[in-house]
Amino acid sequence: MACNSMQNLPMARPNQLLHPQRTPAPVRSAATVLLLRDTPEGIEVLMTRRSMTASFAPGAYVFPGGGVDALDAASHDQASRRATQSDLHLTQAIAAIRESFEELGVLLARRRDGSPADHHDIAALDRSTPFAAQCQALGLTLAANEVFVLAHWITDRDLARRFDVPFLVARMPAGQTPVADEAEQFEPVWVRPVDALARHKDGQFFIIFPTIRTLERLLDYATVEAVLQACAATEQPLWTSCPRAGLLAGREMRYMEHDLPFGELALVCPDGQIVHPLDWQSEAPVALLKNLQRLTAPNPGAMTGPGTNSYLVGDPDTGYIVIDPGPADPDHLEKLWRAAAGYIRMIVCTHSHPDHSPGAEPLQALCAQRPPILGLPSAPTARSHSQFTPERALQDGERLSLVGPDAEHSHTLLVRHTPGHAANHLCLLLLEDRLLFSGDHILCGSTTVVDPPDGDMTAYLDSLDRLSAACTEHALEFILPAHGYVIGGYDGEALAATLRLKAHRLQREAKIMQAMTTLPQGTLDDWLAQAYADVPERMWPVAKRSLIAHVERIESTLS
Repeated sequence: MACNSMQNLPMARPNQLLHPQRTPAPVRSAATVLLLRDTPEGIEVLMTRRSMTASFAPGAYVFPGGGVDALDAASHDQASRRATQSDLHLTQAIAAIRESFEELGVLLARRRDGSPADHHDIAALDRSTPFAAQCQALGLTLAANEVFVLAHWITDRDLARRFDVPFLVARMPAGQTPVADEAEQFEPVWVRPVDALARHKDGQFFIIFPTIRTLERLLDYATVEAVLQACAATEQPLWTSCPRAGLLAGREMRYMEHDLPFGELALVCPDGQIVHPLDWQSEAPVALLKNLQRLTAPNPGAMTGPGTNSYLVGDPDTGYIVIDPGPADPDHLEKLWRAAAGYIRMIVCTHSHPDHSPGAEPLQALCAQRPPILGLPSAPTARSHSQFTPERALQDGERLSLVGPDAEHSHTLLVRHTPGHAANHLCLLLLEDRLLFSGDHILCGSTTVVDPPDGDMTAYLDSLDRLSAACTEHALEFILPAHGYVIGGYDGEALAATLRLKAHRLQREAKIMQAMTTLPQGTLDDWLAQAYADVPERMWPVAKRSLIAHVERIESTLS
């Protein structure tokens, strides 16, 4: 199942992990159902409050549901099913129907003549007696074909009680009234998702993370039918998540796979330990692995995000390689030097831009052994503030090695030339731990600027193809960008990130081509307004540089 693939994700070498490995608690199969109804004000969902003595989420408002048992799987012949409904989803739907009845007295079933069950049928059933057998005796067929899979949640790795839970959806049967069992569930309430979220924010309606995120997704739908159609279109969960938790401003925060901090938490705490601080700060290096530290330069801004990430690869026995020393900020460089105890073996610049390479020479001057400054020289197309000449030019495919007492304590960086953002841009692969240092070629949470003449869109896309191939060849699992958190954290995400980025660029290029076709006499600013309408206008001056790179690429293919 998806849960297993997430838990068994390949990771960095175990001897480089910061925290002792542990086995998360096993998951139990369960099913939850969102019973929905339409109102003039929008969709409402049925929720109940869990007992204050419940072993999981006591006092929380939840959707009805519970464990999947053997009788659910044995009751397929007592349920209606869609032709596209798998055996697994049918079992889960039966479990959800049973739990809805046992907890709330809501019965998703039909009589022999096809009419829906009503209060008379409900009154004839005993909530404490095996459910499916009673329905069969009354001639009732479970309406599993009317229950759809919305999402798939796996309880966070840090919790002692964990569940593998499909979140199902169904329309509330007309004419039925929910009545809580007053044992596990209390206070059934119909609530609009927007109101539940607002009340939770005000501290009046306690809901847990998966419930919050599910309610947020429901905000996109105006009617129950729209929800059901979206689910029926694929017969697969609209999303699957096993969240991760970290610390932000000292508070425990949880994140789904698409949230920016998720990959970093997966790298640093693969088994779900809640110990990693996510606050951006420039005072001290942040340990990501035993052989990897990140120090963010104090240069936050629109172009640099939280600041430029300088990375230290290595350990006290092998010495360290500094990747991107950053701007010539004396405090930042001294902190890098101290974090390496002065034992810096090499300084590598991914490219020559002023937030990446100017710190190389002053950092070198701090070191008694004067480590070599490595990279690629800036091309003649580079702007005046981006001039850079390394002491030695790196070759594509070259390996930079820090040799330890054995293979488990050695560190090898493989060089890949990746022009596009800059003509002299390169990326580095830490082979033993399957990490990609992407410089500015791939960023977390934003796309990089491709600024001609030094930037070239065709070269940028070709370099993305090279990185995609490297992800496959070297089984890379995480991307460490020069700006933002670590990217990755679930199977194949590093490769998927490169593919998504290329697709995004080509989609943008298609918009630009459409603008050029619609406005053949238009100016760059005219095309910019049309092709980047989804981008905040304050960012248009920056976006215009990439638009020029796309236009040059388009015109070159047409000539």
